[in-house]
Amino acid sequence: MNVIEAFSLKGKVALLTGGAGLYGQQIVAALAEAGADTYIASRHVEALEAVAAEHRKKGEKVTALQLDQGDEASVERLCKDIAKQAGRIDVLVNNAVARTMKNGWDDTPASFDESMHVNATGLFMITRAAGKVMEQQKSGSIINIGSMMGMVGVENLNYRGTSMHGWYPDYFFHKGGMINFTRFCASYFGRFNVRVNCVSPGGLQTPQHDPVFVKNYSERTQLGRMANSTDLKGVIVFLASDASAYITGTNIPVDGGYTAK
Repeated sequence: MNVIEAFSLKGKVALLTGGAGLYGQQIVAALAEAGADTYIASRHVEALEAVAAEHRKKGEKVTALQLDQGDEASVERLCKDIAKQAGRIDVLVNNAVARTMKNGWDDTPASFDESMHVNATGLFMITRAAGKVMEQQKSGSIINIGSMMGMVGVENLNYRGTSMHGWYPDYFFHKGGMINFTRFCASYFGRFNVRVNCVSPGGLQTPQHDPVFVKNYSERTQLGRMANSTDLKGVIVFLASDASAYITGTNIPVDGGYTAK
């Protein structure tokens, strides 16, 4: 196969959880632009449909579906419906995340429990459900969207001179756990020719960010900037495609060198 053709996702069926958020929008763009028949799913299906409609205007195949990642019946129904409609699931991108601990370290145990139910138990449920389809077809690629916060502790200097903070224990907990869950799943699914990898992005800059935080954070990276709205696209296509056919169980930081220091 020609090396450029190896990166194509034409003929592949991809499921992305989330899709309307900062990371999700560029991931769905990457999958659709590379040729995948792309399904995006979350509880907020109206927001997803707006994203999907924009891609369909460009001739890309994007379909928005309902998913409550905290509900096993919803998870099972989604994967069965896609497999029935499209005939297969070649790619699963676990991107959806619930940010329930608005008050950070001082929030309630109930908020922590809710976060774990969606972000940990839900991750397990959707991976198992889509993985069953991939087992049967003896192929597939699962991509977990982690965070560089799952690899390091809080850098207090990033928040110096701002009203922001990084004390969100649930996020650090489940993003760190996602990396080793990736290794576990790579071991489990390897016999079925299903690959499982994790991508750990750095902070994505938005217009709402305090300029002081942007400066602090950017100086902490080796490339001197925060992530932008296209920085994840290449690695997603790579891991979803046959170009990465012999890569599994890895965690790839896409963080401008933040965690390399």
